[in-house]
Amino acid sequence: MAAPLPGYTLPIFYESLLAGISADDTRQSAGTETANTSQPPSPVSTPATSPPPPATPSRSVRMSTAGLKYLSGFGSEFASEALPGALPEGQNSPQVCPYGLYAEQLSGTAFTAPRETNRRSWLYRIRPSVAHKPFATIKHNFLESDFSKRHPNPNQLRWKPFDIPKEDIDFVNGLRTVCGAGEPLSRNGCAIHIYVCNISMANSAFYNSDGDFLIVPQQGTLNITTEFGKLCVSPNEICVVQQGMRFSVGVQEPSRGYILEVYNAHFVLPNLGPIGANGLASPRDFLTPVAWYEDRDVNDFRIITKYQGHLFEALQGHSPFDVVAWHGNYVPYKYNLKHFMVINATAFDHADPSIFTVLTCPSEKPGVAIADFVIFPPRWAVQDHTFRPPYYHRNCMSEFMGLILGKYEAKEEGFLPGGASLHSMMTPHGPDADCFNSASTAKLTPVRVADGTQSFMFETSLGLGLTEWGEHTCQKIDGDYFKCWQDIKKNFNPNWKPTPKE
Repeated sequence: MAAPLPGYTLPIFYESLLAGISADDTRQSAGTETANTSQPPSPVSTPATSPPPPATPSRSVRMSTAGLKYLSGFGSEFASEALPGALPEGQNSPQVCPYGLYAEQLSGTAFTAPRETNRRSWLYRIRPSVAHKPFATIKHNFLESDFSKRHPNPNQLRWKPFDIPKEDIDFVNGLRTVCGAGEPLSRNGCAIHIYVCNISMANSAFYNSDGDFLIVPQQGTLNITTEFGKLCVSPNEICVVQQGMRFSVGVQEPSRGYILEVYNAHFVLPNLGPIGANGLASPRDFLTPVAWYEDRDVNDFRIITKYQGHLFEALQGHSPFDVVAWHGNYVPYKYNLKHFMVINATAFDHADPSIFTVLTCPSEKPGVAIADFVIFPPRWAVQDHTFRPPYYHRNCMSEFMGLILGKYEAKEEGFLPGGASLHSMMTPHGPDADCFNSASTAKLTPVRVADGTQSFMFETSLGLGLTEWGEHTCQKIDGDYFKCWQDIKKNFNPNWKPTPKE
């Protein structure tokens, strides 16, 4: 276990919390952090892949990133405090809060939303978040929310890996919108972004007033500080930072990844139906940070918000990461894709990719999503007399794919980690010629598929419009993509006769 860094002040409570931390994701005793689930879970320790940040003044309560703790569960009622007794007992807003803190509610749904979907958290902080100067517009050249400006493009599209600039660029300045649909004013639609960055956000925090960010790192670990605590998110993990939550991203190396933004609602686990009670992403594998705070005065700390598709900045004299305790069910969280329980066909045919859904943002139409997050993880293929790769397809949904690592099974050449593809609504797509020829003649024995690979799909029921950056400025569209299907041969034989069965 990494010891606390010099200059870090850890109260007795945190020293006991740190005791016995291991590096193998084992569950341990909860201290004063709790989650109200069917079996109350405990914090989880996970290793970090990058060194901790520099030491800060001793007024800050800190933990080494090698010893980050998490609460386990999805959609649970959590409670966490960095100082003992910081959470009020029996009420949310006492006349005087413990330690002289301010009570602040963060609402993720309307007050009158049904109890089963109502999302809110109470934060107990050193200063309320309202203590800032007026917002002013700041310019961002590559962040878009108007997807009707450009002429539609129905072609199959593939992007080569997106470049990480050599000049210094942080997470916010490195956001690039590729495509999207709808608009944030009416809270209807989604957007797909790329992020590229090579320096940490310094004395600045970002929050999204328009919707939720589902962040998929492809290269480089993200050390994310939120109002709720700290997250360390590495490639093959994802995190969700929901609407209104302030966060800052630290990096130790050039970093790149993908973001799915949804305006309408929040991500939920898909219903399992006849699969039963267990399968796909297990609720207990979603991790929420424990309370962490810093009492740090800063001249002109920048609060940046994305509001109605535009960026605004307000200045304040202190760090916003001053939440000493919190409770509720509206939280940021992360998930390791290696924990996904794969369901697959075991007799014949290729099952629909919806069996690989990790999270979904449902629309008001039953069974139809504003957006799904789907993965294609390592698994066994065992089907008999079956063409095992993905079938040729025309879809009423739009499919944006990315590759975190390895090679995608249906197109092993040309689709590279850090790149992407888009197969728009009703645009045909499917295996390339080499994949078809190989799979049509392969011996159908049980084989492993996608070992050493992780690809994913953002699928939406909306038609996606490209941005200027996505279609032209990035200069990453592969103009030869269509050629991978041009060598598909005509195999039709009108004189074919079925083989007599024995």
